[in-house]
Amino acid sequence: MFAFSQGRVVIVQAPEAIVAAPPGKRLLVETDAVDIWIARWLRVRRKELLARYGCDPRRLYEIWEEKRFAGSRDKAQALFAERYPGLVNRIDYGRHRTIPRKPPAELQPGLFDGPEL
Repeated sequence: MFAFSQGRVVIVQAPEAIVAAPPGKRLLVETDAVDIWIARWLRVRRKELLARYGCDPRRLYEIWEEKRFAGSRDKAQALFAERYPGLVNRIDYGRHRTIPRKPPAELQPGLFDGPEL
């Protein structure tokens, strides 16, 4: 990084602690997966989770769909009950549902299908 000081160009080195890891470079572990489940139930925004863990958004969905760290949801549910006993009855522990972007092909009517000649 360059900075201008009294007409001179000075090279400035950023401290290592301040430099964030590029997105998708951090590997998540099971304790992170448990914390991500708890954050979901506390309605922490996805954007904040991505900034906190420095990971690709697909990694969050792999956890929520339980493709990675199977069983982390049950561990998170037990830990959530210990940490937040007043919120246990107010939380929906339901599974993540994927919403398809396109309707299935079999639902598309054949508008241009005419009689065979």
